[in-house]
Amino acid sequence: MITRRDFLRRSAATLAALPVLATTARAQTMHTVTIKNMSFSPANLTISAGDTVTWINEDRPRHSAWDDSGNAFDTGLLGNGDSASVTFNTAGSFNYRCRPHAGMRGTITVS
Repeated sequence: MITRRDFLRRSAATLAALPVLATTARAQTMHTVTIKNMSFSPANLTISAGDTVTWINEDRPRHSAWDDSGNAFDTGLLGNGDSASVTFNTAGSFNYRCRPHAGMRGTITVS
């Protein structure tokens, strides 16, 4: 006859022998690009898929961050102190610029 104590011991031994499934979910990372002195800082940023980039305008003029292809993202015009965020879910390289100031350029590389 198996006692309750024997049953619990055998159950514990069986559970201890089972493989443990570990999840390797990566936490989303938030990145900041500062717009100041008519430039993006950092101008070139490498991130992981699922990460979010926030552009913050610290300049007086209104600026934007607009994907050169026109398909991936557009923050719209940001006034002083304004910000906009974009989450990048797909790997690739995204060249962007400021709509009113075409010389302001940056790149987001998503791996």
